[in-house]
Amino acid sequence: MATAVVSPTQTKKKAWIRRRQDSTAWVRRAVQWGFLALNIWIGVEFWLFVRYYETGGAGIWVDRPAGIEGWLPIASLMNLKLWWATGKVPGVHPAGMFLLLAFVAISLLLRKAFCGWLCPIGTISEYLWRLGRKLFRRNFALPKWADLPLRSLKYILMGLFLYAVGGMSAAAIAFFLEGPYGLIADVKMLNFFRYLSFGGALVIAALVLLSVFVQNFWCRYLCPYGALLGMFSWMSPVRIRRVESKCIDCAKCAHACPSQLAVDKLIQIQSPECLGCYECVVSCPAEGALDMTVVGRRPVPAWAMAAALGVIFFGAVSYARLTGSWYTNVPSDTYFQLVPRANEFGHP
Repeated sequence: MATAVVSPTQTKKKAWIRRRQDSTAWVRRAVQWGFLALNIWIGVEFWLFVRYYETGGAGIWVDRPAGIEGWLPIASLMNLKLWWATGKVPGVHPAGMFLLLAFVAISLLLRKAFCGWLCPIGTISEYLWRLGRKLFRRNFALPKWADLPLRSLKYILMGLFLYAVGGMSAAAIAFFLEGPYGLIADVKMLNFFRYLSFGGALVIAALVLLSVFVQNFWCRYLCPYGALLGMFSWMSPVRIRRVESKCIDCAKCAHACPSQLAVDKLIQIQSPECLGCYECVVSCPAEGALDMTVVGRRPVPAWAMAAALGVIFFGAVSYARLTGSWYTNVPSDTYFQLVPRANEFGHP
């Protein structure tokens, strides 16, 4: 829940002051679509990589894109613990670990901006509820008696994953990651979507439909990755701040907030649900009444947020590549043996 200072009842109506139009929304859209395009490119490359080994070398050869490991959050957590326990960067799926560290760093410094700016699932979810608003002229909010318990689900899932990984020894993690299932966990993930079962298709269809009607349904109620990053975002020095003396009490900010936060009633937004998306700032018609700020005062423009995201993300990737810790060390012969038989390997 949001933690902030509630403003006292105002005794007079503030003058309506039109905010100057800026490029805030366009900056975030450009970053969102750019990162989504990057993930689609990685997905296509990985599909070609898998097809090459499935066909015994008859397909188009492409190098395995290490960025696919960003879609293996559990393996990334395992590698993080293994690195902590042994002091050595793991040789299997190390890129995912560095991406996880980059996203945690983003949350520590820039709130849950990974979810609001970079996450491809978050981007797709956002445009689904925007489609719903366009078609039905509104989105729907669950009643509080349902909303609060459902929001706890993602934290329960997060806790279960952390408990499971935390309870594994370094030897057990290494055994898992270096076994057949762990070596091609990325291929198993791809095959889940390529050969989607009826039950899986039904669940995805339900999530898509719910996301059209309820803003960020998956992110708000079910995503354990977002729950983890939200916990780190508590410590972020960047947050939305409302200047009470300039606020005109129109409540447009609260209506625009995809996380349904009471921005119009608070002085600062410290909630782990805040995506750092600037939607409330863009919607505010009063100049200087609402801004993303650092240490509670200095405004942070959207271009600065985008630049900081780029520095952290590309900095982590560059460090891993320069130190030789970015690529998975699996011989080509092993892929020829395991990829065609991927469906034979169940979770150990």
